[in-house]
Amino acid sequence: MASELVHESSKVETDGPAVRELHVALGDRSYPIHIGAGLLSDSDLWANLLPSPASRKLALVTNDCVGPLYADALKATLESLGCQITTIVLPDGEQFKTLESFGKVIDGLMQARMERKSTLIALGGGVVGDLAGFAAACYQRGMPFIQAPTTLLSQVDSSVGGKTAVNHPLGKNMVGAFYQPQAVVIDLQTLVTLPDQELSAGMAEVIKYGCIMDETFFDWLEAHMPALMARDPELLAQAVYRCCELKAQVVALDERESGARALLNFGHTFGHAIESEMGYGHWLHGEAVGCGMRIASELSSQLGLLDAKAKGRIERLIAAAGLPTQAPDWPAQTYLKAMAHDKKAEAGEIRYVLLQAMGKAFVRAVDNQAVSQALKVSQLPIAARG
Repeated sequence: MASELVHESSKVETDGPAVRELHVALGDRSYPIHIGAGLLSDSDLWANLLPSPASRKLALVTNDCVGPLYADALKATLESLGCQITTIVLPDGEQFKTLESFGKVIDGLMQARMERKSTLIALGGGVVGDLAGFAAACYQRGMPFIQAPTTLLSQVDSSVGGKTAVNHPLGKNMVGAFYQPQAVVIDLQTLVTLPDQELSAGMAEVIKYGCIMDETFFDWLEAHMPALMARDPELLAQAVYRCCELKAQVVALDERESGARALLNFGHTFGHAIESEMGYGHWLHGEAVGCGMRIASELSSQLGLLDAKAKGRIERLIAAAGLPTQAPDWPAQTYLKAMAHDKKAEAGEIRYVLLQAMGKAFVRAVDNQAVSQALKVSQLPIAARG
């Protein structure tokens, strides 16, 4: 078995499974990440995270899929601590990550007379976390919020780092703010009820970290992908911890994506184009990113940066996670037009996250002819290539 990825010093032993803790080091905006099973019902943990009883007026933002599964358990925990809770329920799906849904959250906060010191808790996947976090950033110019992610994708990526946003018809996450949470509470038990398709989508972000930052982690994922997809609890815990550890390191270095943090968008430039052109919600975000990583790997190879062996390993791992490996058969111009709205674009040039080796990424502009050729190859099934 591959070596243990979780540092023993990070474990806090309890009567139940170990609770693993990390910290995102951002000076006076630093915050903890708690990872463990059953944390939504851990009253001691929540008592330490919440403000004094005098300001324990909370807004719980969730959706109509996650809410029926986990909202009652979290509310019971919070009410046992003397909290007054207003629940705001959104429809589930990327297609509802809109300014209209943002307005619904703001309406709920206003109607409940939430105050600047009231706390908002985002219980759900990446859509809920991004949208509720953006509402928290804007309400009375900023109210505290806590991320309680319930999908693999949100646990390993979107809940950490303070990127909050909603989508626009012309581009994904184009309206938002950098706004850090007070804490991230990752209850691994929520992965038990996660649909298989959502598990695969989250695995795209897991694979991404190995591709851009940690070849040893990529090796570990190759060895354990079947068990991870079978939801081995300890292996999933290790994967979540390692991804959060890597994400925390990058955010501490580059909070506002002016440099190294842009590397976390590996596969996302192509993936966002697929989402916007196909229509938000047709493919899950992670599915589009998985396919986008195949295209980005192909582009890296065509530019003479990434060798064929490494490219093949990435393609096989994406497929092993149950992610799409064949890009939609659209003209290259369709992709290029959609990608022109990408947030990494500078002076009208589209900039791509590329690999020069496994675990080593960088950002650069690429001519459209090379991109078109990479798209052409990626629109074929892997087995059909010459």
